[in-house]
Amino acid sequence: MELKNLFNSNFDEHQEVLAATRLALMDPYEKLIDDCVQSIRSGGKILFFGNGGSASDSQHLATELTIRYKADRAPIAAISLSTDTSAITAGGNDMGFENIFARQVAALGKSGDVAIGISTSGNSENVIRGLQTARDMNMTAAGFGGKGGGRMNGLASPYLVVPSNTTARIQEMHILIGHLLCDGLERNLGLV
Repeated sequence: MELKNLFNSNFDEHQEVLAATRLALMDPYEKLIDDCVQSIRSGGKILFFGNGGSASDSQHLATELTIRYKADRAPIAAISLSTDTSAITAGGNDMGFENIFARQVAALGKSGDVAIGISTSGNSENVIRGLQTARDMNMTAAGFGGKGGGRMNGLASPYLVVPSNTTARIQEMHILIGHLLCDGLERNLGLV
């Protein structure tokens, strides 16, 4: 495929997924904002986690909340469970990679917190176990997914499933949704 066609076809697909995502996710987005606002106002926090590119999104979004997104304001309590290499490698070695997030959720989460598991497929075992632990602890077990939702369907709620099967497009929408989460929280918490 020549580069011009590659370039244009990716932009065309992005625009199609963007339009479909906009139509599909307003209700779960509003629910996620409401759950996060309630948690933060009650002294809770947001825990993000995922693998690979989703781990990067987790770190990115936690930083936007704790430091700032658009304006200088009070910090919003958030943490990425994908950043502590000692916890991840010890957990993977001692308890199995499938338990690295569940163990951290159990250690750092509390009732009323919000856990947001990010998985493009919705089938990442360690993300699923982290969300199940969050649910068992009376936390909001939310998720960002794609490819029809996978095994996170019925577990994550609210669950923002990007209507695409293309990993790159799903990841692009995940960071957009994440930025909308940051913006919505700053506004609804009265911080900007």
